[in-house]
Amino acid sequence: MTAESTAPRSDISFGYTIVYVDDVDATLRFFTDAFGIERVFLTPEGDYGELATGSTALAFASTDLARANLDTAGGFAALTTDGPPPAVTITLLADDVAAAVDAALAAGAHRYVDPIAKPWGQTVAYVLDPNGLLIELATPIEH
Repeated sequence: MTAESTAPRSDISFGYTIVYVDDVDATLRFFTDAFGIERVFLTPEGDYGELATGSTALAFASTDLARANLDTAGGFAALTTDGPPPAVTITLLADDVAAAVDAALAAGAHRYVDPIAKPWGQTVAYVLDPNGLLIELATPIEH
């Protein structure tokens, strides 16, 4: 690897994360109901939508769209509520993690790991959204 290849590239930036789900509209509603995150976009077909999560969007696309885009390359592993969640977490920051967990549960999430205080001062908890997506609810890390 050359020194040039390890230099930061000004033409690359993190645009968005897409999670493939069976029902995009219902997933957007869950995040709005559970966490108060505003929906900013949903295609007329209902197969792609985004939430207002700052400069990097959290997006959802239908599993049908994923199949159309990815099946020729070998497919994808769909989210499921059976078994453990995939090895990826969406982290949402909250000042009151316990209250965020309660709101998520009231909106249809499933409890996964109760709030715990970490040695570095952060409190974290985990819930599963109705699709089986692992969501970490955490206080900000003080740097």
